[in-house]
Order: sequence, then structure tokens, then C-alpha cells
Amino acid sequence: MRKVLGSEFFERPTTTVARDLLGKFLVRKVGGKESALMITETEAYDGPPDLGSHSARGHTARTEVLFGPAGIWYVYIIYGLHDMLNIVTKRDGAAVLIRGTDGYPKPGTLTKALRVTRALNQKPASRKTGLWVEDRGIKIPKKDIEATPRIGIAYAGEWAEKPWRFVVKK
Repeated sequence: MRKVLGSEFFERPTTTVARDLLGKFLVRKVGGKESALMITETEAYDGPPDLGSHSARGHTARTEVLFGPAGIWYVYIIYGLHDMLNIVTKRDGAAVLIRGTDGYPKPGTLTKALRVTRALNQKPASRKTGLWVEDRGIKIPKKDIEATPRIGIAYAGEWAEKPWRFVVKK
């Protein structure tokens, strides 16, 4: 079974989406070649009150996409080097960072391998854009999911300690 996930999947609480993305497949099609990688690590960013979220700074040209419809890609560059891939959830500044997949445990190497760039920012997760998420029937049991604090946001104070990073245990 291969089902492309639509906006209804993403239009839910951000931590639920982050957890439920584990075991789903990130699919990229470029030049007729399709690559599918199982998502193994995510992080939830829950909108303006969450000081770790880019939307905590309010509506800006960069963050406007976070306040739009669910199921849209938010791609930004970090350290001037790596594109980071996020999917917008529940329409109020919230998104999930895709941190890792099978074979690519770091978000920067993942986007490089799949040729994900900021050109996909503000585009829907769909076959038409060449980047989407599929459910292929794999269910990760709760006992096989580890919830930990998020990475690299110490500046966010107590928000950094939220157990909103979800990882498939090895």
C-alpha cells in the first residue's frame, strides 16, 4: 500500500504529526528518478509560544509559510551551509523538522542526498512538486520510539527541554 499523505494528515497537533511521521517515507522525484527513505527522526516546533520555533519571532517574510496551510514545506538554510526540511502543521506557526531517515541520520546530509533546496519552500508536499510523504503500511510501536529533548536550541530555555524529538530506537 502506497498512500500519499495529504493536508489532513498534517492538520493535527504538531507532536502527534512528528511521532506519526516515523515509519512513513519521504519520497523525492528528480529527473524521472524516484528515491524513498523511511523517516526515523523528527522534531516538533509548536508555534509562537514555543521559543525554539522560528515563528516565536512572529510573522516575517521568512516565517510566513509557517502560518499557512498544513502540508506545505518550510525549507531554510542553517549556518549558511545546510537546507533544513520542515512540514507545516495545524496553521498557526507550527512545523515538524525531518531530522533523519534510514541511511541519512543528519538533516543536512538528508537534504543534500535528496537534492532538497529552498526552491521547495512554500510548495505543497505532493507528487506535483516532486517531494511528498507516503504511508506504506509500516507502524512503529510506541515502545520503539524514544522521545528526547530537541537538539541545538539551548537558547529557548525551558522549551529546549520539551521531549519533542522523536527517534526510532535502533
